[in-house]
Amino acid sequence: MRARLAVSAIAVAVSGVFFSAPSAFAVTLPSTNTAHHCVAHTTGVCGWTHHQKPKDKYETAKCVDATLSYSRHSQGTCSHHHGVRYWFK
Repeated sequence: MRARLAVSAIAVAVSGVFFSAPSAFAVTLPSTNTAHHCVAHTTGVCGWTHHQKPKDKYETAKCVDATLSYSRHSQGTCSHHHGVRYWFK
């Protein structure tokens, strides 16, 4: 009985590591946007190259509906605001 519980506990712990790990394509963005360039994104364009300026140094992106985003990861940024218009990181 103890052996089964131990095996179950190990299986749960191992599966938690695999399912809680961030996906490989989620880009971790820098903490501030003072570098004036953007990492490669699959949507939107780099605001710096389109003469856009962020409201402050922590703004990550500007959504299509003009909502500001302070997302720490690129995956899902502006997903409820019609997508990203400009990236600042």
